Amino acid sequence: MHRRRVLLAACALLAPGTAAAQKPAQSRIGWLSNDRPGNSPFYDAFRSGMRSLGYAEGRNLAIEARFGDGAGPERLGELAAELVGLKPQVIVTQGGPATFPVQRTGTTIPVVMGYSGDPVEAKLAATYARPGRNITGMTFLSLELVGKRMEMLREVLPALKRVAILANPEHAGQLGELHASQAAASRLGLAIDYFQVRNLAELDHALASALKQQSEALVQFPDAFTLRYRDRIAQFCIENRIPAISGWAQFAESGNLMTYGPDLRAVFTRLATYVDKILKGANPAALPIEFPDTVELVVNLKAARSLGLTIPQSLLARAQRTIE
Repeated sequence: MHRRRVLLAACALLAPGTAAAQKPAQSRIGWLSNDRPGNSPFYDAFRSGMRSLGYAEGRNLAIEARFGDGAGPERLGELAAELVGLKPQVIVTQGGPATFPVQRTGTTIPVVMGYSGDPVEAKLAATYARPGRNITGMTFLSLELVGKRMEMLREVLPALKRVAILANPEHAGQLGELHASQAAASRLGLAIDYFQVRNLAELDHALASALKQQSEALVQFPDAFTLRYRDRIAQFCIENRIPAISGWAQFAESGNLMTYGPDLRAVFTRLATYVDKILKGANPAALPIEFPDTVELVVNLKAARSLGLTIPQSLLARAQRTIE
């Protein structure tokens, strides 16, 4: 009898389907962005966040990633439908251009977004504290930083009198940014030229108009559209000696003078915690939408030299990063 019990126990340990023989359960995540495949720092940041929480691709995690590579809404809609059809447990979206196509599919799959606008105004969520639907995540919209950007321009150009603002009017939250900019400009004694840019033709027209109206500096409201043309803006600003500031580091990394705003890589790393909670049973409708807690000032010293500017030491001392 004793020998039979030993044999039965040994067979149980070796049998397929036992806990010892099974592979770990694999979580399936969808990712959608309009970045280029193989060149997405935010996708890499999200994957790093998942690894830090104990997820390993190929072992207990599979990510179905789709990249629009700068495509228009129609292509992103196709990719969103494709992802939804794969039925992942969670879909992570980078920015409004990726989030809205997923929303329009009508899916009930939980969505974790990194979004630059106001998610309540955009009807992605009922409230920040309780989104109330299947979409949650983080917003990069930081109205309190708008005035700081104006102040930094004044530090670099003490005689500054006229500033051009470029903004996408279709971006939820841009009116709040405009009002905050107007208040800061009034406080600093600055005149504002406001230009709406929804496409490349409008962007080129706005830049030419800013030059004609003798704007001395440029403020670019950060969103996915304007970020896409950051290289074009940098080339214009360097050629015409107009310093530009925006909210995301990639703007300065592409040759513009400064950025002051949230660390987007930290945001997308943080989104992994949302995914982890949902995979463990949390309801996205009850997960509050958060604001970034990491803000960075990035100064491009090479751009400053090209613009013929000397950055004050008081400003450099506050910079988290400088670009040579």
